[in-house]
Amino acid sequence: MSRRFPGLLLVVLALSAPAVLAQEAIIHPRGTTSVGAPAPAPAGGLNSLFLLGSAAAAAGAGWWLWQKRRTGAAGGAPARLAIVESRPLGSRQYLVVAEYEGKKFLLGVCPGSIEMLTPLDSQPPTKS
Repeated sequence: MSRRFPGLLLVVLALSAPAVLAQEAIIHPRGTTSVGAPAPAPAGGLNSLFLLGSAAAAAGAGWWLWQKRRTGAAGGAPARLAIVESRPLGSRQYLVVAEYEGKKFLLGVCPGSIEMLTPLDSQPPTKS
């Protein structure tokens, strides 16, 4: 999803640009002044740019938080704990292979407990 973020931002900018650029110019005849009438407000150009900037900032902050949560640790360091594989045994019981700092463990997970069944070797068993 991180590769789609710049493309999505460009699409949002491209779609909102005509609205900002298509402001109607008010033409007044020469020599006429409106006394007491308030000056016409801009057609929303500054408001549109502020809204677009706010949306871009919010999208960028959301993307940054998503990336930070995905890595699992502060500073962009990868998470040291990972669930490698899980198999259901039925009745909310599972066998789970968990990896921590390069070491794998087989865990038994039940609704009330989690038990380490055995540490697993990092090398696959050889066929004899």
